[in-house]
Amino acid sequence: MKCPFCSAPETRVVDSRLAREGNSIRRRRECGTCDRRFTTYERIEDILPLVVKKDGRREPFDRAKIVAGMRRACEKRPIPVADIEKIVDQLEMCFQESGEREIAASRIGEAVMQALHDLDEVAYVRFASVYRQFKDINEFMDELTDILRQQKQRERCP
Repeated sequence: MKCPFCSAPETRVVDSRLAREGNSIRRRRECGTCDRRFTTYERIEDILPLVVKKDGRREPFDRAKIVAGMRRACEKRPIPVADIEKIVDQLEMCFQESGEREIAASRIGEAVMQALHDLDEVAYVRFASVYRQFKDINEFMDELTDILRQQKQRERCP
């Protein structure tokens, strides 16, 4: 593996251990040239469905896109990165286990929104505002009103 610091082609594994519920292996590596250390994660290559975009294009499922979108939505919120990773792991597993060869991008977006709604309402509103592309302030207010209504219902029913 190439060193991310000096691009030297030779690195060695210093330590290996299971990471994240046994779904990947965490490896500590050390560069033989600059002696700096870095971490890599080795995962089984899953066969995931193709994502069908609104315009009909198909592209490979990209976990990094989901993580990036969720991180942006959760920016400056008290949400650990590990929670985001866990949610994405669950979504990825769900889509893989569905056995479908193709999945609509809208289905992925809705699943992310539901997970964010359960995790943090502010992050949910941020994601929804970008994902749903609210046309005006009234659509945005309708969404906020719905969240407040649900919150009040939860407060009444323990």
